[in-house]
Amino acid sequence: MTGWLIFFSNIMAASVRTIAGMFLIYRLLAARKPGRNRIITTASGTVVISALLSITGSPDYYRMVLEILWIAVCASHFQGASARMSLFVSVFYEIAVSLCQFLVAAWFGVIFRLSAFPDYSTACGQISVWLFHTLLIASALYISKKPNMTGKDTFRFMSVVVVVAFIAVITLSQQTILPIADDTLDMWTILAVVSMMSVLIFHMNRQYEAEKELARLKAEQAELLERDYTTLNNAYAVNAKLFHDFHNHIGILQQLLSHSKLKAAMQYLDELQAPVLEMTETVWTGDETVDYIINSKAITAKERGIQYQAQVEFPRHTNLRSADLCAVLGNLLDNALEAAQQIPEKEERFVHLTIRRINQMLVIKVENSFCNPPVFGDGAFITSKEKNGLHGWGLKSAQTATEKYDGMVQTSYTDNIFRAVATLSYQCISGLQ
Repeated sequence: MTGWLIFFSNIMAASVRTIAGMFLIYRLLAARKPGRNRIITTASGTVVISALLSITGSPDYYRMVLEILWIAVCASHFQGASARMSLFVSVFYEIAVSLCQFLVAAWFGVIFRLSAFPDYSTACGQISVWLFHTLLIASALYISKKPNMTGKDTFRFMSVVVVVAFIAVITLSQQTILPIADDTLDMWTILAVVSMMSVLIFHMNRQYEAEKELARLKAEQAELLERDYTTLNNAYAVNAKLFHDFHNHIGILQQLLSHSKLKAAMQYLDELQAPVLEMTETVWTGDETVDYIINSKAITAKERGIQYQAQVEFPRHTNLRSADLCAVLGNLLDNALEAAQQIPEKEERFVHLTIRRINQMLVIKVENSFCNPPVFGDGAFITSKEKNGLHGWGLKSAQTATEKYDGMVQTSYTDNIFRAVATLSYQCISGLQ
């Protein structure tokens, strides 16, 4: 009877570890939140794996390896996370879980003054196992239920756990109540250091990815600057030529009208008016980055047959950095254009941009038509792009940029309109207003 209880206990504990790992990846890698059906599927696979390992009597090493692979596969397939990063987090997670399980059991033995290390095949050992897994369940619920928790907050939470575990290992080596072999303590001390190094490597990787995204945004900004500067130069050249030849154009129009060639005169006026109309349709805010992005996206919309409107009230001389504005405006407009382009009927494609100042708050609202309902996860829009390389970093970059100015990006949609609203608090630079 006891053997069956241990068997089912091990299976349930493995399921808890796997599901908690998925929620950790959900927060750390900004992946999709695992739904009920995905959790059931993951838990079912874990039950099969754990049952086979228990029946065959395989050592814990094989159990750890298979759990790592299973968590990485589920995160990649069900949550859309990067396979490479999922595998890295899974390895780090399993090492940390094994370390914490050892520490809970050891300190359980110290507190209750046991003569030997708790045996997991006994009732006392199972109490320590489920004491730890109860803490793991509480941590997973905390991570999943806290609405404003970001990947950075989760990283800090895991960093605290690892540091506390390292201190607990060092402290454990000083106690004299529970007999623990020096080799065992040395092994867990090394794994505690490995866990701390894993956290550091993960942080460095996040910084690297963020820097790559920033470099891409700067390259895009430079490209927009060069392209729109050329366009503006051409427009000014055409306009200057128009005014330089003004008397000649008047003479030609007078000649056409005197011969009652009204249609030809109207056609000639339309040709003269084209460059002027192009100049009047261009948005000028006084901020180069904002101008470049808004006007370049207008050109893109025209090429794709999308109706594009921009109503802009933009403050000048503020602390808003060009790279951050590029991240917010560029990504929101790119998403809107991509969604609107998927509508088969060109007359139903539209993108509306509104930028307004409300006291010391800048509100950027982008509305667009769409064909297929967007996918949401935990109240946020999930990009449909595959998360390889920098794919999927667009909205994250916009959100990160707004957070620098105590703002946020919120998304919503009705029957046929998708809406993204970014808010940023700004300050006017003294003496430049």
